[in-house]
Amino acid sequence: MNAGSLTALVRCLYTLQEERVEAYRLFDLGHQAYLRSAPNYDFIRYRQLVHEITQAFNRISKEVIQLRDRFQEDFDRPDLSKHIERIQEREQEKLVLTAQLQLAKQNALDHPGNETYEEEARELKHRINKTIEAINEILQDFKYDSEEIESSG
Repeated sequence: MNAGSLTALVRCLYTLQEERVEAYRLFDLGHQAYLRSAPNYDFIRYRQLVHEITQAFNRISKEVIQLRDRFQEDFDRPDLSKHIERIQEREQEKLVLTAQLQLAKQNALDHPGNETYEEEARELKHRINKTIEAINEILQDFKYDSEEIESSG
């Protein structure tokens, strides 16, 4: 087994996760700007942002899936592949929750005083934070299981 290229794959996964974090940051900033354009929302610009962010997430996901397959097939590391699979599942969940949160925030803005939307936004923020914690725990497990590569390489 070529530990050097395996280590490169591990680093590549971390780089892709950093790209995801940055994409979420840009998505959030764009959504904040969109909300500031109320009540005459700049939907054209926001739709373009959503399109660009979706493309970025799709590219990152495809690359992560390729990494998962390489850990499994090229290096016979089903443990690492399973961690990546779990990360992908949580990332998908986080993206769905993020879209729901954005809608809840807009509804809260459009219906001031309606506590339902504000409560929904708080609950979604909590669920997103729990999902991020789960992703970080899986990344820790991945790091732990991949550290033997570092020490044997």
